[in-house]
Amino acid sequence: MSFLKRLFGGGAETNAEAGDKVFGEETYKGFLIKAIEMKAGSELQLAGTIEKEVDGELKTYRFVRADRMSSRDDLVALALSKGRQIIDEQGEGIFR
Repeated sequence: MSFLKRLFGGGAETNAEAGDKVFGEETYKGFLIKAIEMKAGSELQLAGTIEKEVDGELKTYRFVRADRMSSRDDLVALALSKGRQIIDEQGEGIFR
């Protein structure tokens, strides 16, 4: 996956194979949003996944944003909020 695609949240990569550390999760409109750990030096970078079973297959969309923070709680709140925004804007279209 290219650097820009990762940076701006493109792609339907699974986080299970990557072994990401999940900081928090929430179910929203039938999707599961997870805030995941992504270190950027001494800070945490905003990253998460959105999962949903579609036609019997678990689909996962990974998003990474440029925002960085030092607080894990802030990261979780912002990642879950960003996940809800992506779902509201794109719905199941994120898996295409």
